[in-house]
Amino acid sequence: MSKHKSHHTGDGHGRHKTPPPPAFLNNAVLVLTAAGFLLTAYLGYTASVHVQPAFCGEDSGCDLVQSSRWAMFLGIPMAFWGTLTYLIMAGLTWRARTKPGSATALVFVAVGGFAISAYLTVISVTVIQATCVYCLTSFGLITAIMLLAFAQRPTDWMTSAKEAGVVALLIVGVLHMHYSGIFDEAAGPEDPQLKALAIHLTETGALFYGAHWCPRCQEQKDLFKASAKRLPYVECSTGGPGSAFTAPCVANDIRHYPTWIIDDKRITGVQSPRVLAANSDFDWNP
Repeated sequence: MSKHKSHHTGDGHGRHKTPPPPAFLNNAVLVLTAAGFLLTAYLGYTASVHVQPAFCGEDSGCDLVQSSRWAMFLGIPMAFWGTLTYLIMAGLTWRARTKPGSATALVFVAVGGFAISAYLTVISVTVIQATCVYCLTSFGLITAIMLLAFAQRPTDWMTSAKEAGVVALLIVGVLHMHYSGIFDEAAGPEDPQLKALAIHLTETGALFYGAHWCPRCQEQKDLFKASAKRLPYVECSTGGPGSAFTAPCVANDIRHYPTWIIDDKRITGVQSPRVLAANSDFDWNP
């Protein structure tokens, strides 16, 4: 009696083994993720050191997008979250050469990244009413990566797309609630009165001296919610608690945090917006 050899590829238990994705698809995704990594890393760097990206002049569409509240998430520039996403996708793509199952995870990350990038693009066009060439380039890169990720799974890409789509919608929903101020008022829309007061304090030469590690200074900023970034804040600490003072704070003999100097008046401690309005001749309407 003749013996027949099995011609199917398995893992020893009769299960079909997923073949690795074609090398040219893997290489294409690696090139795109490398480009996305460099792009978002550059944007994250410029945001962290507060300089304009190249070809992004003051008050340009790019500047408006990069300085908007949607450019930060959990206190970190959104660009750095993009950098992390591209790095993860590159790792999954590299791993898929020997472990084809990683292609499924790549689909989920790529669809999630695409959904977030699409959401931010819609926000920039409809709410900020400006566009940023860097952001649009990143959107194009993540779109191409997502399509290539689907191409790596020709037999079940539709199933993967549906499952990843549900997860992506949940992520975008949570992100939208964050920027609506549901979880953190500082990330939400600005209160018109607090915004006007913060601008008034800056334009009239008031100064708010503090330290990044000072809880009372953070409490002072929290009173202005989403407008805290508009306050005329001066950092006094060169390091942690007990470190040397910065030159502006030495020159003004700052000894307590927070300290406000408004029209040559020195006020220490956390001040309510109403008190700051009264001391700076701002018309505060209850």
